[in-house]
Amino acid sequence: MTPPTPGAPASPPASGTVPSPYEPLALYGPDFAADPHGHYRRLRAQGPLGRVRIAPGVDALLVTDYQAAVDLLRDTDTFSKDPRAWQAGIPEDSPVLPVLGYRPTALFSDGAVHTRYREAVNDTLALLEPHLLRAYAAQAAQQFIATFSATGTGDLIAQYARLLPLRVFSACFGVAPRDSERLLHGVAGMMDSAANAAAAYADLVAVVAGLVAERRVRPGRDLTTYLLAHPAGLDDDEAVRQITLIISAGHDPTTNLIGNALLRMLSDTGYGGSLHGGAMTAREAIDEVLWRDPPLANMGAHYPRHDTEFHGVPLRAGQLVLVSFAAANTQSLPAVSDPAVRSGDGAHLAWSAGPHRCPAKQPALLMAMTAIEQITSQLCDLELAVDPSELIWRPGPFHRAPAHLPVRFTPLDTRP
Repeated sequence: MTPPTPGAPASPPASGTVPSPYEPLALYGPDFAADPHGHYRRLRAQGPLGRVRIAPGVDALLVTDYQAAVDLLRDTDTFSKDPRAWQAGIPEDSPVLPVLGYRPTALFSDGAVHTRYREAVNDTLALLEPHLLRAYAAQAAQQFIATFSATGTGDLIAQYARLLPLRVFSACFGVAPRDSERLLHGVAGMMDSAANAAAAYADLVAVVAGLVAERRVRPGRDLTTYLLAHPAGLDDDEAVRQITLIISAGHDPTTNLIGNALLRMLSDTGYGGSLHGGAMTAREAIDEVLWRDPPLANMGAHYPRHDTEFHGVPLRAGQLVLVSFAAANTQSLPAVSDPAVRSGDGAHLAWSAGPHRCPAKQPALLMAMTAIEQITSQLCDLELAVDPSELIWRPGPFHRAPAHLPVRFTPLDTRP
């Protein structure tokens, strides 16, 4: 197949670009949220890549094979991260554009541009000293636990897991407390990819833009100020987009990781539905989640630079190809069945791979570990208030996250 003229944008794909007897499988409704692994099993029947629909009228190919996922994530010659050719054929009000639409960030760039943005992000995140980050997280955890510990019941998502990463990121970037709620709704709204996704993302950008404008005039001792002073010389919009990316890519997945790991501990048969007598540590629960239900289940958007064939599947230039980290991980489990081999994260893809591997892995792990250790040590007889089968999962093609995690426990006497 003949590549396009150098420098020319790739043509957006026509509907149904890949001849296939399969209809696209929807990944954005309650059916998928309730049983993602059933969907992945059906997609594997199509081969290493399956046809999916991630929003009304928006189709993609989803990589479900582990080796194909690794190959895609590392192949910068065949695939680009720039979505603009694909985006030209997508309705402007599509609910997936707040997640997949182009912005000048490390996530949507290649080559020297990616290197410039990535260095600014990496150097900024490197200032998150582990002992201080752990202290921030522990302090936030104790404050949130205190708000419901005397009641004997709680929702570990709404009252805890969703709030803790936001508090830590807000403190690190210097976000005013009055804007924290807007950040929360902005991040959650864009990731749910529902009708309000564009408005949620726009408000998130507005909050960060105000922060950047303020720090240009009045620098502080925070990550925003450092990013603005970085040798990369980011302009205001570039700085806003990197901060928005860090917060959105750091908050929602960390929230989901905390919630999924707590659910794993509370529903493990070794616990009998309670933390009493359980043997699973926080790190073991996190590792299990990263293997089986990673908080970012389907992402890693890539676009072929030219018409090509990948693992036996024909692709057209500019076509959206997503990676299912969840499906790839679980597809590899029979080959990596020894628990000793699976311990740790040396082989799973929850943090992605290649040049766009998640730069916030260590801060996310530290926050999640601290959050879980704090609540399980203070409310040591936590148990689920409902059967795990009754839990409702947040809909959306990109994440794996319980909407709520209701629990009960012995109330703590908080009187002085």
